[in-house]
Amino acid sequence: MTQRLNAQFAFLNEADKLKSVLRATSLVDGSRRENSAEHSWHVMLYALTMAEHATRPIDINRVLLMLLLHDIVEIDAGDNPIHGDHNHDVQMRAEEAAADRLFGLLPKDQALTYRAIWKEFEAAETDNAIFAKAIDRVQPVMSNLETDGGTWPEYNVTPDKLEARVGTKVKRGAPALWHHLKSRIDDWFQGVS
Repeated sequence: MTQRLNAQFAFLNEADKLKSVLRATSLVDGSRRENSAEHSWHVMLYALTMAEHATRPIDINRVLLMLLLHDIVEIDAGDNPIHGDHNHDVQMRAEEAAADRLFGLLPKDQALTYRAIWKEFEAAETDNAIFAKAIDRVQPVMSNLETDGGTWPEYNVTPDKLEARVGTKVKRGAPALWHHLKSRIDDWFQGVS
């Protein structure tokens, strides 16, 4: 029992580092950038609140677990903004190594379970993961809209880039949300052109 508890506490203490990983997205009040732990909490609340808009039936508890764990790899691999310029293959290898290390701190049964949840989210093939990915894309869009484009200008985001990197994922899992956001997005881009 002591060994198991020591492993669980080691994982939880390491997970605290997610609070120090800054993301590109600002808080809605524009006061500062959010950290990855705040993002994980907020996107879970988004999923819980917006679950009725999933295209297919989902297990909200499974979705919440995915969103709780989805960015934990950023402790080692860092946050790479969706509109940033980074090598996807290099990032995936870094995230896989981070998952090995971080989930490897846990007792074997929990390590396997958490890793499987994380992999399911990354693969985005199940209804739960498709919805989780959609919601993960919605929250930063709302933050950027609420902060007059937020970091979009910094990353040279265009309507086409936003549609390709964000809209396609949101439409796949929660098209009503993208449809609702699209007019605000269009208005913002028209206002800056």
